[in-house]
Amino acid sequence: MSPDEPFDDGVAARAVIAADGTLTEWNEGARRLLGHPADEVVGRPAARLLADGADAPPTPVDARWSGTLRLRHRDGRTLSVWVLAHRRPPDGPGITDWLAVAPPEMPDHDASVDPLLRAALTQSPCATMIFDERLRLHGVNDAMADLVGLPADRLRGLRPTDIGSRPQSRELEEHLRRVLRTGRRQDMQTYMKATGEDRGPHAWLARIAPLTDDAGRVRGVCVTAHDFSEQYRSRERLQLVNEASVRVGTTLDVTRTAQELADVCVPALADFVSVDLLEPPAQGGEPSGPPAPPVSLRRAAHQSVNPGSPEAVAKPGQVDVYPEGSPQAASLVAGHTVVASGSSADLERWLAWDPVRFRRVREYGIHSTMSVPLQARGTTLGVAVFTRFRRPEPYTDDDVLLAEEVTARAAVCIDNARRYSRERETTLALQRSLLPRTLPRTAAVEAASRYLPAIRSGVGGDWFDVIPLSGMRVAMVVGDVVGHGIQASATMGRLRTAVRTLADIDLAPDELLTHLDDLVVRLSQESGGGDPGAGEVGATCLYAVYDPVSRRCTLARAGHPQPLLVPPDGPARQLDLPSGPPLGVGGLPFECAEVDLREGSVLAFHTDGLLAGRDRDVDASRSMLREALSAPADSLDETCDRVLHALLPPGGSADDVALLLARTRGLPSSQVATWDIPADPALVAPIRKQVVDQLERWGLLDATFTAELVVSELVTNAIRYGAPPIRLRLIHDATTLICEVSDTNHTAPHLRRAKTWDEGGRGLLLVAQLTQRWGSRHTTEGKTIWAELALLDEA
Repeated sequence: MSPDEPFDDGVAARAVIAADGTLTEWNEGARRLLGHPADEVVGRPAARLLADGADAPPTPVDARWSGTLRLRHRDGRTLSVWVLAHRRPPDGPGITDWLAVAPPEMPDHDASVDPLLRAALTQSPCATMIFDERLRLHGVNDAMADLVGLPADRLRGLRPTDIGSRPQSRELEEHLRRVLRTGRRQDMQTYMKATGEDRGPHAWLARIAPLTDDAGRVRGVCVTAHDFSEQYRSRERLQLVNEASVRVGTTLDVTRTAQELADVCVPALADFVSVDLLEPPAQGGEPSGPPAPPVSLRRAAHQSVNPGSPEAVAKPGQVDVYPEGSPQAASLVAGHTVVASGSSADLERWLAWDPVRFRRVREYGIHSTMSVPLQARGTTLGVAVFTRFRRPEPYTDDDVLLAEEVTARAAVCIDNARRYSRERETTLALQRSLLPRTLPRTAAVEAASRYLPAIRSGVGGDWFDVIPLSGMRVAMVVGDVVGHGIQASATMGRLRTAVRTLADIDLAPDELLTHLDDLVVRLSQESGGGDPGAGEVGATCLYAVYDPVSRRCTLARAGHPQPLLVPPDGPARQLDLPSGPPLGVGGLPFECAEVDLREGSVLAFHTDGLLAGRDRDVDASRSMLREALSAPADSLDETCDRVLHALLPPGGSADDVALLLARTRGLPSSQVATWDIPADPALVAPIRKQVVDQLERWGLLDATFTAELVVSELVTNAIRYGAPPIRLRLIHDATTLICEVSDTNHTAPHLRRAKTWDEGGRGLLLVAQLTQRWGSRHTTEGKTIWAELALLDEA
């Protein structure tokens, strides 16, 4: 006891008995009652104080016992003493001392008090108790005696901590002392079960007021207890609804939202909560109408007052089937809440069908369940089941209303998360269909790529591509459409298609970006419906063309991050390219830059999502990127993985990320042959002979016949319709032979079908039939006609 709670106040007889029955404390009031000084009884068994032949008190089943004992006085007399005993608050593990108290003799009330007034005080429905200046209970009325669970005449002279060992008794005594000291009223709220009641705990408001004499001096304290359980529960319900509105739906993740619903309702509303969701229709779309039993439900989340949720039969992610008699199926079919007790016939039939659940119900004493369907926007999503086994009271109508309100809020959040997940999956599928599944194998570069969608803001419009061009060249492109969602993905698909179309006619990088800028401007106008700014489309892009023969790379960018270059024998560095405006600005020029690359150099292209770290600036991210690219690796795929691991958080990036790495290859001069052709048709035959000799030296005799015909047609066409100087070039690798004829005439040829009586016009048609593909490209000097022949695989 604290100094304010003297054990030895010399009034009530008090003794402390240890768990083994030994007396450990003995106060002056006990000595005055039985005559034994403390040194004669402390440390000895308390049973020695019982009179000869007296029965020992029975072993208490609760934390309190009261009754009359026959005790032995020191002078040999036998006294019948009413004793109140209760467990003291533990001072440590395993400490189970008992405090035994015998009330002191108190004088009778003044008989001159009006009998009607005395009856009113005693029989008032408001529980009342009076304490004197020494905090001794001076009197209680019948309502308070019923609340305490002890006879009124036995309580007089005791302090609150003598009557009970609950923490509320100690708290009440502290409030009483404060009122005695200050003379000001105080209120105390507590939540406890009245002694001897079968009902659950109640909320109590204790109004503590000082009692003064005519001179205004505080002579005692009056305590009245008021049951405000309804108001308390209403406040609890309101608080739970407020918490649900804040804590449920913090993310657009279905499982996380279901778990938040279970967490917020335990233990405020239930001892165990499970959230099970209906499986989506196999053909997609929304479920039609209520499900028919048996119902298959997938466990999304559960929570319990017991760590680890041992009551759960199904694990998260597991599908369970609920028959017609189960509360889950009944509530889903009916479309409203179903409350069932452990003794209901329907519940017993279901449990008899499910022995595992039957054992859990018996093991944990589950006595009441409440099954609430999760419904949002006219769609049934699943069911939330609230279970009680630790709280003794069954579910009430107010509990049903509360559960329905909380689950209604959660159902909307789950439906939002479900719709978002479905849209995200659709957008991802669209984007995967628009992005290249695999990168083409070319003689110019070895390439590897990675694409990661944003984890929260939805799929965006990042894209990349590797496009084979004529003359063994290759184009590499990386772009980023502003925004997220299906619209951004669709715009990305249109831009990627446009880039491939423009690349097919071999435009220079700056010209290609100019045409792409015009397209984005038109897309903005179309999506805005004529309203400026209503549907603006923006994008950034970087386009590069690498020629393995000259080993030169030409690049241009439109508002896109700078690429990085990793030389074969040096650290990564950033390429300094002219800054171009983002696509969609319109009217501004783009500039090209040329870079000579050694064989084995690595070009790194990326979108800005790779550098957008929340806990670091862009310069730090660039430094980390250079470090990750510079580290040695066995393959480009390994380098891609290392870059993403170094720059992205474990959960993923807040923005889309596209990464493209390309290691350059050089074509040896021995695989290229060039001839300057005089503008004389008579010299076509010697040129064919030189081509045949060159192919023989290359060991490509199988391609001689076709190549001779193609060269003859292209050279003849250049001599007849082109302008000198004319040049023939042959390029080959392991799989392809390319024939190129260049002249200074800018007019491009076109394929036409010759009539029967036409003397010419069949050359390009013949070339188209004999080759794998053919085409033309414009150069600064004129044009180049090219044709590719597939070489036979000798293996």
